[in-house]
Amino acid sequence: MTILTKLSSSLNRRDEVPNRELAKGIATAKDKKAVQELVENLSSKNKDIQNDCIKVLYEIGTLNPALIAPFAADFVALLDSKNNRLQWGAMTALHTIAQENPKIIYNALAKIIAVADQGSVITNDHCVGILLKLCRVKAYEKDAFSLLIERLMIAPTNQLPMYAEQVLPIIQASNKVLFIKTLSARLGDIEKDTKRKRVEKVIAKLNKS
Repeated sequence: MTILTKLSSSLNRRDEVPNRELAKGIATAKDKKAVQELVENLSSKNKDIQNDCIKVLYEIGTLNPALIAPFAADFVALLDSKNNRLQWGAMTALHTIAQENPKIIYNALAKIIAVADQGSVITNDHCVGILLKLCRVKAYEKDAFSLLIERLMIAPTNQLPMYAEQVLPIIQASNKVLFIKTLSARLGDIEKDTKRKRVEKVIAKLNKS
């Protein structure tokens, strides 16, 4: 029996609970056949099925990234989709597997950045997440960090404090000064006191280290 019958849309459900439960079951069973079926149906003529499949896939990626890592190229291709749900869903999936299949994702960074520049807040959040994971891969660390700094320079002030806090754990002596300089340059852009104080706290922690 096809697993498509277990998708939220197939069950006439408007919530995501069935999709999350399906993802958990597939991840636990390490069901590669089910993953393959989900990937194949990303091109379904039924948009609801497309949307459910990408949801299940990135939920699987969160639980067991190795299961969906072989399909990195498929997710990269979806970044060009006119279906916004597929586009940011693909970015989410790539985020979950960035350390499982870093080479393909690194080679697709130009597209990932271009999509983030035109995309939603969610798309940008996952783009930053991808860069953070690539910063932990020695071969891609330098380039990924340079791109991360560029994202921080143009990040909306609502997102900047969160990004600064996420970047903090990967900062080393070699890039600390640049990170501090970048955040300091953005302080004047932040109108909300609570947001600015969060960034100032990150800077203060670095200055003490």
